[in-house]
This record gives sequence, structure tokens and C-alpha cells, in this order.
Amino acid sequence: MITTTLTVTTSTTSYPVIVGAGILSNLADYLAECALRGTAWIVADEHLTAIADQTAAHLTAAGYRVHTTTVPSGEQSKSFGELNRLYDWMIEHGIERRDVVLALGGGVVGDLAGFAAATILRGVALVQIPSTLLAMVDAAVGGKTGINHPLGKNLIGAFHQPRLVLADTNLLATLPARELRAGWAEVIKHGVIRDAELFDALETLAATQRWHADNPATWDATDPALTGELTNIIARAVAVKVDVVSRDEFERGERITLNYGHTIGHAIEQLLGYRLLHGECVAIGMDAAARIAVALGICPPALVERQRNLLAAYGLSTALPADLDRSAILTLIGRDKKVQAGNVRWVLPTAIGQVVVRADVPLAVVEAVLAG
Repeated sequence: MITTTLTVTTSTTSYPVIVGAGILSNLADYLAECALRGTAWIVADEHLTAIADQTAAHLTAAGYRVHTTTVPSGEQSKSFGELNRLYDWMIEHGIERRDVVLALGGGVVGDLAGFAAATILRGVALVQIPSTLLAMVDAAVGGKTGINHPLGKNLIGAFHQPRLVLADTNLLATLPARELRAGWAEVIKHGVIRDAELFDALETLAATQRWHADNPATWDATDPALTGELTNIIARAVAVKVDVVSRDEFERGERITLNYGHTIGHAIEQLLGYRLLHGECVAIGMDAAARIAVALGICPPALVERQRNLLAAYGLSTALPADLDRSAILTLIGRDKKVQAGNVRWVLPTAIGQVVVRADVPLAVVEAVLAG
């Protein structure tokens, strides 16, 4: 079993991020290494019931007391209602401060269960077990937890770093093809903002596999060579997130660069009632941000095409849905959590692997890009 172990080290904590195929079977050992021996509270996506049950049986055999619940898939679960249901479940079954919450699922489960862990009894231990590509390379690492509000996405939450992140790439076989494609947006994003060699590796793999817009990327779990290559790429993408979080735990500086594509992406998600997946919206937002950068004269036009072609090769469209109200996008952008002193802070590319943060983007430029 080949694994990659990375370490997040911040001013407040340090914890391992382990990436590999089949590592979930060693969960009890990993928990013990992290000195987590209290009752395990598994919060799982409803589509992972069988895996949650297997995990519970494994932990029970290792001497852990275990409680398990599931939450509905989708952004609608990041709500006060679902959060309160988790509180009721935990309190009724006697949660204690030495216990640990295990978030088994994608970004929605990680955010929701993580916020419950951050706030129940003023905070209990959290372990992230991401099951989606998007969560593995982004949402599960860094301690951001929270729920949505009717007026905006992720507006209510807390920083609560996990004690362990266990990214078992075998779980990706449970994903529908669309969910897997959506996750590639965050992988590609990490290449654009910080790692040109990662971007190059994604382009090379797409060319080798002959992936393009009409024949987008697939993951053949029966192909060990491809699985190994994809696992290595995922580990490299995770390393970008680990490095940024280690430098800026509370998003007071460079961590904002991880929001590349998210300013417009989050607005699209909300306006469409989460009809599109997060990664699909981020891909659209990345394209818009790159075009804003070109309009400002800080980015070569070739970058837009290169990024667009790579997103297409991994199955992601960059076209704004025709039924989207452009003026409503601008309204929601003004409520973005990255707004500072009334100004939207835009993460914009200047080259592959390099971005800048600008708070002086004229509204007319944004309007023109959205209209185009």
C-alpha cells in the first residue's frame, strides 16, 4: 500500500493528511496514533451507508464505541435544520469532550459535521474522511467548517482544524462520473494558483490518455498504472492546500488565493439553487476570473485558452448558463465573505502557477466579462 503523508503545521496545531489507496482499513490504527480513543461519531453521506457500516464494524472490533448517522446529499444539508438534528443525536446519545466526530463524505458532510464538532460541548475532535475528489484536495484540509444562509453560501461557520485527514482514493470509485469531474476543478485550480508543474502534469496526462472536450477524463479503477498516476496527482494537489494552510491558517493573507474561481462560482451555485455542482461552478468562475485578468492587462490571453482546454479535457464546461441573471451575480458578489471595506477582493492569474489579489477591479470590467 503506497501512501503519501503530509503535515499541516500552523500556529495552533499540527496534524497528518494521509493520501493513498485502501488506507481506510487502517482507520483504528491511525486514530490510536493520534491519541483518539473516545467514542467515534460517524456522520456519513447517505450514499455511503455501506461504507459507514463497514467502518463502524472495524472500529467496534478495535474496541471503540461507535454511533453512526447519515445526512442527505447536497448543499441543502448545510442548514440549521440538519445541524440541529446532529446536535440532538449527539446530545441524546451522550457525547463527551474526549470523543471524536468522523466526517465521511464530500465537502457538504465535512463542512456540516465539522461545524457540529466545532460547536458541540464547545468543541470535540474531528477527523475528515473525504470521499470525493473535491473534498480530498480542498474542503477536508484546513479547518473551514460551516453551513449556508439564505443570503449566501458558507456565511456561518468556524475554523476547526481536524486531528487527522484520511484520503482513501479507493472511495472515488463510489462517485458518479459527474461528481468526479467536478472535483478536477479544484485540482486544476491548485495548478493555476501555485503549481505550474501540477498543471503541466494534468495536461500531459490528458494528452497521453487522449482526453478532450468530446472524450473527457475517466477513472478506470481496473487500470493500476492510471490509478497510481492519478493518486500521485491528487497527493500533489493536496500538498498545495497543506502548504497554504500551514502558512495562513485563518485566511488573513495568501490563503485567499485558494478562492480562485469561487467569487463568481459561489454566486452561480446559489442563484441556480445548487443545480450545478460546486466544482462545475468553480470552473465557470475560474474562466471568468482569467478573462477579468486579461481585461486588466495582467494576464496573457493564451492562459485563458490553456486553462479552458484543460478544464474541458477533465469534463468541465466554462460557459455561463443562459438562464442566469447577470445582475443578480453582481449583487451576490457584493456579499462574498472575502469583501473587505466594501471592496471585492479578486484572485486573478498572471501566469500558470501565479496569482495576485486585487481589490480595484472596476465594476464595468466584471459586467463586460459576465456579458461576454
